[in-house]
Amino acid sequence: MTPSATPAYRRLSVEERRSQLLDAALGLFAHRAPEDVSLDDVAEAAGVSRPLVYRYFPGGKQQLYEAALRSAAEELRQCFDEPREGPLLPRLSRALDRYLAFVDGHDTGFSALLQGGSVVETSRTTAIVDGVRRSAAEHIHQHLGVADPGPRLRMTVRMWITAVEAASLIWLDEDKQPPVEELRDWLVEQFLAVLTVTAGRDPQTAALVTALSADD
Repeated sequence: MTPSATPAYRRLSVEERRSQLLDAALGLFAHRAPEDVSLDDVAEAAGVSRPLVYRYFPGGKQQLYEAALRSAAEELRQCFDEPREGPLLPRLSRALDRYLAFVDGHDTGFSALLQGGSVVETSRTTAIVDGVRRSAAEHIHQHLGVADPGPRLRMTVRMWITAVEAASLIWLDEDKQPPVEELRDWLVEQFLAVLTVTAGRDPQTAALVTALSADD
């Protein structure tokens, strides 16, 4: 008997199957709003049956969406996890390169994944998104070398993170113009600008701006 050329079927482990379904969902949510994605769509993208999707995500699309959101949130958290070596502004540029690459890769789904506004948005999804912002702020404080940031510095950093999110959404609306490298440099310059404004009212931030100027 001639051996069959068909590769042997390999049963996926629970984690492998769950990861497969999650990857399929992320691929769909990346380019379509959650309310426009059905479990049938996810099943088709993963090459499995709808009941199998329910087996791993018995809570249906809401559970799947939250799992996808957590995965995307973890990827965004890692964007700001830059080694704390060398001047700050180049470090920030590299972090923004990763952040904007995520935005570019997820395109029209970025708003649905990370900015809310979806019919499946809940207090849990809002908390996941806010966790990304808080994590990014903590990373930036660490890059600044500040163990105990005061209220003005904390507010300044959070305001800038909000500005980065808003700029990213507008960038998508404007057909990804200006070029991503220009957008990145502009956002870095804005960070230094808002720190400089806050420095006029906050000695802690003023010391940081002085240290940053010495790095140039």
